[in-house]
Amino acid sequence: MQVTQHPEATAELTEASQVYEQRIPSLGTQFLDAVDDAVAIISNAPERWRIVDDEVRRYLMPRFPYAIYYRSLPGEIRILAFKHHSRRPDYWVGRKA
Repeated sequence: MQVTQHPEATAELTEASQVYEQRIPSLGTQFLDAVDDAVAIISNAPERWRIVDDEVRRYLMPRFPYAIYYRSLPGEIRILAFKHHSRRPDYWVGRKA
């Protein structure tokens, strides 16, 4: 299954990994590895996680305070946001397309 990311989601991921890397060397890499693991888990069973808004699903990352918001489309998983838990709740909603 193909995984694509909204451009703003890619920017969020890059920014978060850089922040973690600045705090503790290698923590940014660990964060990216955790995201890769999470995306693999989602890819294996995209319908497993609950719908939170108009067919958008949310996967909560276990180690980091982030959630992955995505849509499961035929043959594709479209990642809409890598959202930190303390950000405003619905900033990503305009990315559903």
